[in-house]
Amino acid sequence: MLRSIILSPDPGLAQRLETALNATGVVSVGRTLNRYPSGIDLARTLRAHVPDVVFVSFESIDKAHEMVKFLEHEADGVQVVAIHQQCDAKLLRETMRAGVREFLSDPFERQSVMEALAHVKGLLEQKPVSLDSTDQIFSFLPSKAGVGTSTIALNVGAALARRAKTRVLLADFDLNSGMLRFMLKLQNEFSVVDAMEHSLNVDEDLWPQLVTSLESLDVLHAGRINPSLRIEGTQVRALVGFLRRNYQVLCFDLSGNLEKYSVELMQESKRILLVCTPEIPSLHLAREKLNFLKSQDLDSRVSVILNRCQKKTLLGREEVEQLLGMQVSQLFPNDYSGVNRALTAASWVSPDSELGQSFAAFAHGLLDKRPHVPVNKRKFLEFFKVPNRLIVAGEK
Repeated sequence: MLRSIILSPDPGLAQRLETALNATGVVSVGRTLNRYPSGIDLARTLRAHVPDVVFVSFESIDKAHEMVKFLEHEADGVQVVAIHQQCDAKLLRETMRAGVREFLSDPFERQSVMEALAHVKGLLEQKPVSLDSTDQIFSFLPSKAGVGTSTIALNVGAALARRAKTRVLLADFDLNSGMLRFMLKLQNEFSVVDAMEHSLNVDEDLWPQLVTSLESLDVLHAGRINPSLRIEGTQVRALVGFLRRNYQVLCFDLSGNLEKYSVELMQESKRILLVCTPEIPSLHLAREKLNFLKSQDLDSRVSVILNRCQKKTLLGREEVEQLLGMQVSQLFPNDYSGVNRALTAASWVSPDSELGQSFAAFAHGLLDKRPHVPVNKRKFLEFFKVPNRLIVAGEK
């Protein structure tokens, strides 16, 4: 079925056209705007509804020309059908001058409508509609609970949002232990759950109600704990499609439980940022997750982030890389006080701090960095042997 929107300052004309279109059974009207919208509003409508055909009233010839020109620039391949209360030679010349091939006048007779739609469908088969869509999608995956993944996702997302003309969404998909709502003290009652429930019909009016905007960063929190919630793959793909068209960068904070919907999100992602700490339990589970991601053909997208690094630690960067079999992409220093100050202020870490500068540097290079590079592996159990120089608890 063809998707369409109607632009007409005459509500009666728009209503009669919508009735005629619905009667055909081959086109659906996603949105009717009873005005000539601004470029910003029209762009939002296009990204939300992705129409195959736009019906433009030529009540105002100058405004109609503006609409057609904008559509040609912003939505490659979208078909335009001119509409008016009547048909005369002068009006037809104006529509042709605007580059519009199809014209429908009131009353919208079924045969005329069907012929116009058949022509439109033929053109779309030759050249489908193409809208700008980002591929900058990053999933933040914890090796285990408590390694600081949400802190990293928030601060990297905020650093990305500080880039000029970069609109970023940070979405919390940890539906059992999501922390972003608490960390930022968000009051919005809507959540990821609502976004998923409306994923098939989300539009430019509903979406601003679902997110909380913090400067250039939009945040969608996980809501209240709901272990029984089931998210379908069709919902994930529909929502991500909408988000791709409306943001330059998407950051997904995942639970680490590898739910089916989390795997769907990682399959949509350009990079999967696996967060761990230089501790044996965290590294053990990171390796387990890497094995799982390899079974899903996702290992080539993985980059390892080592969090809460200190100058003196039992396992350094080289040992971690040998254990996991890939390079560590980024080390973040341990800044307990700075993170807690940010939590108290319901904000991100100060950009001027050492940790804040690390987040900014990582975000700056994130859009261009490549995934992991494998390194030589050593036997897994070698890293769990207790060095002879260590004294076991209880020994004298």
